[in-house]
Amino acid sequence: MSTSIQVQTILNSMIQSLKTVLPNDVHVSAPSISKEPYEQSEIGVLIGMVGDLKGRIIIDSSPETFSTISEAMFGMKLEGEMLESFTGEFGNMIAGNLCTYVAAQQLVLDITPPTVMVGHTKLLGYNQAIILPVDIDAIGKLTILLAMDPS
Repeated sequence: MSTSIQVQTILNSMIQSLKTVLPNDVHVSAPSISKEPYEQSEIGVLIGMVGDLKGRIIIDSSPETFSTISEAMFGMKLEGEMLESFTGEFGNMIAGNLCTYVAAQQLVLDITPPTVMVGHTKLLGYNQAIILPVDIDAIGKLTILLAMDPS
């Protein structure tokens, strides 16, 4: 499977994973490619990918958006350390479902434990990344960054 087909499989599976995990309608805008370092301003989660394709998934948003996601999924808004823990688990749910969907397409992918990033963070160490803007009805926006390691 070529790298471009692998990346397309991951993008399609990421969208499917979001639609499976999130209880509200998900609208995904066209992806873009960035070669610049990514700057996160508030809170996000980083999950490594290993297997047929190596890289990182970063899910970035505001504390308010992650808190509203927790309310939509579990009936209560979270804050502080509970919100940080939820953000990591949310990333784990998205990436875990992603692995299930790509496996059905004969792509071997495994994930590392989530790393929650709070505050201003500049992400470096990749040649290019795909940025996937996501809007969740009645919740807010997420930015998903798929940073692929060179093969």
